[in-house]
Amino acid sequence: MKQNLLIYNTLTRSKELFKPLHENHVGMYVCGPTVYGDAHLGHARPAITFDILFRYLQEIGYKVRYVRNITDVGHLEHDADEGEDKIAKKARLEQLEPMEVVQYYLNRYHQAMEALNVLPPSIEPHASGHIIEQIQLVKDILDNGFAYESEGSVYFDVVKYNQQYHYGKLSGRNLDDVINTSRDNLDGQSEKRNPVDFALWKKAQPEHIMRWPSPWSNGFPGWHCECTAMGKKYLGESFDIHGGGMDLVFPHHECEIAQATASQGKDMVHYWMHNNMITINGQKMGKSLGNFITLDQFFKGEHPLLTQAYSAMTIRFFILQAHYRSTVDFSNEALQSSEKGLERLMDSYKRLQMLQPSANSSSDDIKTLRQRCFDAMNDDLNTPIVISHLFDAGRFINSVYDGKATISAEDLAELKEVFKLFVENIMGLRVSGAAQGENPKKEAAFQAVVDMLLNMRMEAKANKDWAKADEIRNSLTALGFEIKDRKDGFEWKI
Repeated sequence: MKQNLLIYNTLTRSKELFKPLHENHVGMYVCGPTVYGDAHLGHARPAITFDILFRYLQEIGYKVRYVRNITDVGHLEHDADEGEDKIAKKARLEQLEPMEVVQYYLNRYHQAMEALNVLPPSIEPHASGHIIEQIQLVKDILDNGFAYESEGSVYFDVVKYNQQYHYGKLSGRNLDDVINTSRDNLDGQSEKRNPVDFALWKKAQPEHIMRWPSPWSNGFPGWHCECTAMGKKYLGESFDIHGGGMDLVFPHHECEIAQATASQGKDMVHYWMHNNMITINGQKMGKSLGNFITLDQFFKGEHPLLTQAYSAMTIRFFILQAHYRSTVDFSNEALQSSEKGLERLMDSYKRLQMLQPSANSSSDDIKTLRQRCFDAMNDDLNTPIVISHLFDAGRFINSVYDGKATISAEDLAELKEVFKLFVENIMGLRVSGAAQGENPKKEAAFQAVVDMLLNMRMEAKANKDWAKADEIRNSLTALGFEIKDRKDGFEWKI
């Protein structure tokens, strides 16, 4: 079922109706992690944002090729053209092979993504596996006159490019301002013609571990080259969507546009999409700033800023409660609120499965719920509005469950379909502990034991053995269980 999806295009600074280049097919490229440390909350946001887009596009009938790269070479400290490669530095400090570092942190990244229920991309290319494509890209840019060789390195000639095209159109920056800002940071970069020029290929210094032969020197590609080269290889000279964090707009994505245009005469990307930042006390969370909390620390509650552990689904729900283009500031209070909100939503979802239909419904809102949720998603993936609609439906579910409202068989079937579609398929929220990686047999046994104890309590009450009934209830309450007596039995949760 195709929908009229509006997405915000960073390039035009406006919402645009999404029209794919090829009918029923979508090509999407998203910048993935530089794998030299554990994934943190800031990494979770783009992963979840574009997972939602990936899920939604598929749900509304598109075949999607989703490419998310792994940066394992060429990303130097401070995102600059000088300094040490982030992965090589980690390898040197830990006395490991660079690819050992890459594999270790990539495995952990995948584990964190799986916990967050982020679907794997269609293709996950590594920068180090596409050196040939990056060398060809550099050759094309040199042949077109927009780059120059200097002492074995190759730099992009930004000033020359800007005479014919517009460097700064994505970020809205003025080139003169960029040049003036860059001049202050030019120490040791005399091989550049201009401080704003960026590296396409760097000659490796003797101590540099990661190096490949090229027509210019034994060296390594510049950080910006990989996405242009791999996007072109897997999605073609033109594709639909390029995504990433807002911190990548400049310089990374601005340089990608310049590289693509300089090599083939036009940008590759039709819609540029960017999620906003996760902040701590108003400052961007990032490894380079040292103010990050890893996802593993959230899951275990092992960080000085955390007052407790948070489940992966709480983290996912926390991120989905804000629009992807808005800033989200970390706090324990906000996460605790998300934890309670998620629990409330899941309680409603579980109660929905237990409802019994009546001859008619007490509410007419169910018939419009599906379209209202679609309308919110079509408005630039407005997940907070979808969640608010689901909460409204949850209140009605609870009223039916408590005998204060009724629902027809037709509306009950529709409500079950809509909740499965939006809670599970599109929002990607897992509905049970077993689905979050616990052993299903263990989960079933755990539930059976608690039910057995509460059935024993009901027998005790029937036999007027109040002391035994109270003892069972008090013991379970002390262990963290919340128990509710109902006319037809009981209900419990942790």
